[in-house]
Amino acid sequence: MFQKGLKDVVAVETKIASVNGEKGELRYRGELVDNLIANASFEKLSTYLWTGVHSKPSSLFLEGRKLPEHVIQLLRTLPKNLQLMDGVRTAVSAYATPNFLKNSSYDQSVLLTAALPVIVAFLYRQNQDLEPLESNEELGHTANYLYLLTGISPTSTEVAALETYLMLTMEHGMNASTFAGRVTISTESDIPSAIVSALGTMKGPLHGGAPSGVLDLLDEIQSTERVRLTIESKLEKGERIMGFGHRIYKTEDPRSILLREKCLELQGDDKWLDLASYAEKEIIQILNEHKPGRNLYTNVEFYAAAIMRAIQMDAALFTPTFSVARIVGWTAHAMEQIDDRTIFRPQSVYVGKSFV
Repeated sequence: MFQKGLKDVVAVETKIASVNGEKGELRYRGELVDNLIANASFEKLSTYLWTGVHSKPSSLFLEGRKLPEHVIQLLRTLPKNLQLMDGVRTAVSAYATPNFLKNSSYDQSVLLTAALPVIVAFLYRQNQDLEPLESNEELGHTANYLYLLTGISPTSTEVAALETYLMLTMEHGMNASTFAGRVTISTESDIPSAIVSALGTMKGPLHGGAPSGVLDLLDEIQSTERVRLTIESKLEKGERIMGFGHRIYKTEDPRSILLREKCLELQGDDKWLDLASYAEKEIIQILNEHKPGRNLYTNVEFYAAAIMRAIQMDAALFTPTFSVARIVGWTAHAMEQIDDRTIFRPQSVYVGKSFV
């Protein structure tokens, strides 16, 4: 059987997460994500996703914030015009040392997850001609990430908004980057190599760049009076409306509902958030008028962009921040694939010239 892009082909049995597009449900380890994030932190939910048990996070979450000296030296040698995702990928590859690989796959997963936001912040500040900062051990994973970027202790509202985004996007089934990581680890490679593969895949704009597209859309709209004019013009040209519609969800993306609630907490004096909130309602109405029956609802990227803009996060950080979340899912799948011990080896069909 030939299925281009392996669309809808089942290649893996997993206990990590499930996505029900018809019902609009996302579950981690069988539990609705809506319920899980209510009283969770990034560290606690990561631990649950890795183990399937609600238990105390590993102390390696703190240890992993201290980058190895050889990684720091490598980061300092990278050119400042290098894209953040390329720098992050290079740094993660440097973790594949004999000493690091002596750790269990679980410990490697915790250490890399803890290190990734530190690496992102280090590179971002270095590119801005700012000295990278030391982690604040008094802060949690998400708050420390925001602190490392700016040097300013974030507000509890800002932390809650970003942490909600990180927890909602740490896993989402067999997406392109997760698949890439599982293919790599299926060859009996190692955890850092799997994450490098996933990061390379996430860099592509068809996978990891959607929130930036939402920002471009809202910047183009500019004001509530221009929503209909802008959207109808795009539809006439056959352009995609970024932040609306999803390949899997046929109803509202459950993650967008929860992120919308966090946006409402940030809303008030922020004119940009006010615009996003107004635009969502009108764009859905316009889409229903022009594409009846298509069920094009807001997806997670729309409010992800809104939150990141509200907390004044540079657009260059959107895909790296997505990766800071998704590394939890990548490592969970890598560990599951190690236990599976099956190499991915699909077939191809030759369609080139024939010579008799």
